[in-house]
Amino acid sequence: MTQPIFLIGARGSGKTTVGQLLARARHYPFVDTDRWLQGTAQMTVATIVEQEGWEQFRARESQALEAVTHPETVIATGGGIVLAERNRLFMRQHGIVIYLAAPAETLAARLEAFPDEGLRPTLTGKPISEEVREVLEQRDALYREAAHYIVDAARPAADVVSAIQILLRSGEISKNYTHSSSADKDTLCQQDLPIREKPESSPLKRA
Repeated sequence: MTQPIFLIGARGSGKTTVGQLLARARHYPFVDTDRWLQGTAQMTVATIVEQEGWEQFRARESQALEAVTHPETVIATGGGIVLAERNRLFMRQHGIVIYLAAPAETLAARLEAFPDEGLRPTLTGKPISEEVREVLEQRDALYREAAHYIVDAARPAADVVSAIQILLRSGEISKNYTHSSSADKDTLCQQDLPIREKPESSPLKRA
């Protein structure tokens, strides 16, 4: 498999932590689109948004996504990358998209334990728990639409990486699966929430 691996999901889902571990396990380079964008712009996300607005930041985010996309690379994306249909289509057509899904309560607890206000400005101005719940409700369907796979990201990062490795070894993306939180680590269970699949753009589709 040579396609890049895109990790999508809300803030606090562990995209950077899981991405680094997955890249190490697969001997791939790792790229975080937010960090790449900040390094290129020489500004934090908060500063970009303050000076240029969210619309311009989203444009920069799309440019960053395309710039860092290379074969055999693990790419952690920003939580709002799926807001643009262009980005959702780009990731599906150019790589394997994995949604790190976790309940809002889990996401909020992680963000409260490890705040990153300097990296990401608030989207709603509300307390973290309220904001996470609202934003996840708005974006969950988009994450699922973009994803080839959905993985339970409420588990420890090492377990999430193991689940992803199993999925990638299967070489099939005609269905979406999640690693069972209650079953054995080598067991996969089909996700009960349907996701629209686009076989014609599946990077692992077999002839």
